[in-house]
Amino acid sequence: MAEENPIPRVLAIDDSELIQRLLETRLRGERLELHSARSSEEGLQKAKALKPEVILLDIGLDGMNGFELLEKLKEDSETRNIAVIFISGSNEPMDRVKGLDLGAIDFITKPFDAFELKARVRSALRTQHLVKLLEQRAQLDGLTGLWNRRYFDQRMIQEVSEAKRHARPLTLVLCDVDRFKRLNDQFGHPFGDSVLEKVAQILSGGRTSDIACRYGGEEFGLILSSTNIESGSEVAERLRMAIESIVWPGNPDLVVTASFGICDTENFGDDITPEKMLKNADSALYKAKQAGRNRVESARSSVKAMLSEKNKSSNK
Repeated sequence: MAEENPIPRVLAIDDSELIQRLLETRLRGERLELHSARSSEEGLQKAKALKPEVILLDIGLDGMNGFELLEKLKEDSETRNIAVIFISGSNEPMDRVKGLDLGAIDFITKPFDAFELKARVRSALRTQHLVKLLEQRAQLDGLTGLWNRRYFDQRMIQEVSEAKRHARPLTLVLCDVDRFKRLNDQFGHPFGDSVLEKVAQILSGGRTSDIACRYGGEEFGLILSSTNIESGSEVAERLRMAIESIVWPGNPDLVVTASFGICDTENFGDDITPEKMLKNADSALYKAKQAGRNRVESARSSVKAMLSEKNKSSNK
């Protein structure tokens, strides 16, 4: 899960050194992390890299002006939700109207009053915090508190893209509680819910970089960034053992187990997609179920076989 109360980031994009110094002085002592950019190009790059909560944007930038830069920010899915406050020496009502129509949330006129500046930045940060809370809640599973399927799908697209761009490993783990229907039938649905909650606690209690999601029903997905299949298998095996070791109050003799299927990006090269990873991890999970459950199986061999067949077909 993300940090609950991270220090919010504010990016000031203004080509005036004096204004940058004034903003730093006026906002000193506020609970925020202030970054600066001296040109529209630098501002666009930093907005994508930092993903600040708020941008303080000068209209009169050289080259690409503030209006044009705002349009660029709103066109990009990575930056469109950043709150933008225009800072300008212009008192023209039409500049305010244009800025607000383009998606800015506020407008501060130079020379700005220190108290007004702080109040408007605080207001923007509060609004962004509430928006993020609402977005996060829409991506959480109500029972387990893990990320839900919607978040899983979005994050897989992002992680596969990053893995391809930076040539780094990525492993996907699918976990399925064994014979879950039987547990529900024998002990009741409230107990089944408690099983899912406990399994979720174990899956989310591993490495801080691992992303645990409830994929659906009694199935879970773990996205392991910068992790190859060997390390991913070790992670899955530790989780499997932890689930098997749970002592259930009122049912001390009961052993609940889970099966795991793993796939990584190594054998796919640039041909990898989230859908292919999911398909191969699911095949490995099926193999684990067929082999007796309560085990970890890798899709590495099946992926190699698939690519071998593909190469044979292309050479015919």
